[in-house]
Amino acid sequence: MNWIIYIIILIYFVSGGIGFYLINRKKAPEVAQKSYTKFGVYFIIINILFFSITIQPVVFRYLAVLIVVLGYFELCRLFIEGKFQHRLFFVLSLLIFSILSAGFLVFSQAAENLILLTFLILSIFDSFSQITGQLFGRKKILPDISPNKTLGGLTGGIIIALISALLLKNLFTGTITGLLVFAIGTVVFAFSGDVLASLYKRKYNVKDYSKLIPGHGGFLDRFDSLIAGGAWTALAVHILGI
Repeated sequence: MNWIIYIIILIYFVSGGIGFYLINRKKAPEVAQKSYTKFGVYFIIINILFFSITIQPVVFRYLAVLIVVLGYFELCRLFIEGKFQHRLFFVLSLLIFSILSAGFLVFSQAAENLILLTFLILSIFDSFSQITGQLFGRKKILPDISPNKTLGGLTGGIIIALISALLLKNLFTGTITGLLVFAIGTVVFAFSGDVLASLYKRKYNVKDYSKLIPGHGGFLDRFDSLIAGGAWTALAVHILGI
């Protein structure tokens, strides 16, 4: 089963690669190179997370702790570099991050199939929101917070994520209705986590949280949606009884 899922992931990556080629073929070489670097690093990250979940779940739990710790570091670093401005905003942000992180750490100890399903839904949503947004996105939805987000990208990401959730229904123990509710919740939390992370960066006037991940920026730049989506799954276990 896991190898079939991995083949599906590879098919998605090939499709995404074609999308990235269409997006970058007319761009300046240095711009295209950055995009391809981001795509390649993302492929490595997806492989690390996929195999840690499916082969050695304890490794995923350690990775979850690492992501949270580095997330705290990046939040505090921007606050310090911002000369301790917006203190109330920083405290509220830290509180929200702590709540989501607690849920994410609980999520990291959930059943393997549930972790894998969550990871795949939000990864597909995140990837194809960017690709469809760059291919078809026209109307910006949050220009002051996250300028690259478009209605076309959000719509495309949601549609592909929900279709993918149905294709992966064997990873879910509930009904189809429950699966769709779960998938929609995952997408909503993932998108919200991304928006909140972008809002924090805008407040402190930076593009990225750090330069720790080539092509992506910091750990919160890359894993904000995973943290929030994981927190949703931890909550959904109790709400939906899955």
